[in-house]
Amino acid sequence: MKEIFEWDRLTMGGELPGEFILEVVFRATVMFIVLLITLRVAGKRGVRQLSVFETVIIIALGSAAGDPMFYHDVGLFPAIVVFTVVILLYRFVTWLTGVSKTFENLVEGKTVCLINDGKFSVTKFNKESLAQDEFFSELRQKSIEHLGQVKYAFLEPSGEVSVYFYPDEEVRPGLPLIPLLYELKSKEITEDGLHSCANCGHTERLSAGRAKCRVCGKEEWVKSIGTLRIS
Repeated sequence: MKEIFEWDRLTMGGELPGEFILEVVFRATVMFIVLLITLRVAGKRGVRQLSVFETVIIIALGSAAGDPMFYHDVGLFPAIVVFTVVILLYRFVTWLTGVSKTFENLVEGKTVCLINDGKFSVTKFNKESLAQDEFFSELRQKSIEHLGQVKYAFLEPSGEVSVYFYPDEEVRPGLPLIPLLYELKSKEITEDGLHSCANCGHTERLSAGRAKCRVCGKEEWVKSIGTLRIS
């Protein structure tokens, strides 16, 4: 029968040799790297508002602190070693991101331009784990009715979207983001006028019939709108 405050179990988790601490250091390092890679692959939106690196630290420290609180066979000393390893790795990675821009981009990611001059940067947009509906929702929350109001939009390393607007006198017709209008997209253009590609936002004057977007090659179009932004 186990007793409370058995010091061997409390500190080391049971009948484990002192050399087990070396294995703990190895385990903590491996899991730190695995967490970092996993969250980096998951994409910026999966760890919104916190950087990938900050999220790894929180998960690693939370797990190291939680297990010895609940499981009688998890010793305090290995958990303290995990904390020490994670903090040392944190300091090392922080130093490395400060001296190497390449490593910083690898760990944290970099700012990506998703809208340029009122049109999607299709290639960059497709590389990000971000659905079009989700992105449209972000823009609508910033009181944006159509892409013609937007000069630039950037996806930051934190997962936030930063937007720079055209002044009123430079707003041009663009792809509507209002669901009731966007859902009217069709391959069949029913009337002459300005239309925007439903995929990339490219806007041009088209005649009734069918047309292929000269930017992305898609064939679905939405009638453009040119309202000014009301903030």
